[in-house]
Amino acid sequence: MDKRYFLQASAVIVGTALLSRYIYNNQESEAMTTSKSGFEITKPEEEWRTILTPEQFRVLRKHGTERPHTSPLDKEYDNGTYYCAACEQPLFTSDTKFNSGTGWPSFFNPIEGAIATTVDRSLFMTRTEVHCSRCGGHLGHVFDDGPAPTGKRYCMNGVSLKFTPA
Repeated sequence: MDKRYFLQASAVIVGTALLSRYIYNNQESEAMTTSKSGFEITKPEEEWRTILTPEQFRVLRKHGTERPHTSPLDKEYDNGTYYCAACEQPLFTSDTKFNSGTGWPSFFNPIEGAIATTVDRSLFMTRTEVHCSRCGGHLGHVFDDGPAPTGKRYCMNGVSLKFTPA
């Protein structure tokens, strides 16, 4: 194979992947803005910035992810309730929490009606993104490798949660 041909083909493949991701993310952002209008609690971006810490804002409002093993909530096993850090809606109870070994707080079942989900196609994969059903804040993702009885692993960003002991 000619070196020049290889480099050109590689550039085309990488460029196509990056361009398609850019186009898809723009379409998803528009769709997300539309769907957020249906949440009970909506605030302008500037107001969210005053309510949340910079890291909470990055995760909850900009769909970021905190680094694994950085949240003290990952190793929190007292009885209590986990709330949305943005709007304080109850999301999970401590009796559904388990140690997934991933470095993020994990649960096998949310409180009924507490979450909403969307499809996340970032990072060249398809995942189910979890949001607070009341304010639309990004909480994390749900996977099909959790324990019984649900078989689900709700892998949450600790910074998007507040814990209140029972």
